[in-house]
Amino acid sequence: MPKAIPPRQPISDTLDGAIVGIGGLHALTPRAFAPDTALLSALLTLRYAVRFLGKPHLSIVPELVAVDYGDMFVGEEAWDFILNKSNLYPRAEVFGHLNSGQDEMMYVKHLDLVQPIEVLVYAKPADTVPAGRPIALIAPEAATATLPPRLLQHLPRFATLADWQDSF
Repeated sequence: MPKAIPPRQPISDTLDGAIVGIGGLHALTPRAFAPDTALLSALLTLRYAVRFLGKPHLSIVPELVAVDYGDMFVGEEAWDFILNKSNLYPRAEVFGHLNSGQDEMMYVKHLDLVQPIEVLVYAKPADTVPAGRPIALIAPEAATATLPPRLLQHLPRFATLADWQDSF
């Protein structure tokens, strides 16, 4: 008897934060450090996307992974499989939403696990279209203890907005 398909479940974190923009680029910051000019300030949902091989402007937020031999993974198990075991199963299928919000299926062999993971910010947990695609985190060292570890792992951190601006 075939296994039941589990409901899709992307990994996600939440942050009481804000999206700030400079010159068309976005950064993420805890709300306590957000300037008045923030583009969005709310309890934000953060998701993590894997970039496409040869098309780094495209990425997919994994929600379900179907492996050749019938196993299916969601959430943390799917994330762990993609990052640590997917090279053994290049035909495994990854179902999720693109960074544009479009529903998509992609084979693992078409994902580029060497490229940095893309952090996507959503205004509401049910959203599939991101409100922002930050390339930096603005937070002083003292604030990092309260931030999601995965966020700290995948976004470069700057202590202040001015420090981030100076990096351009």
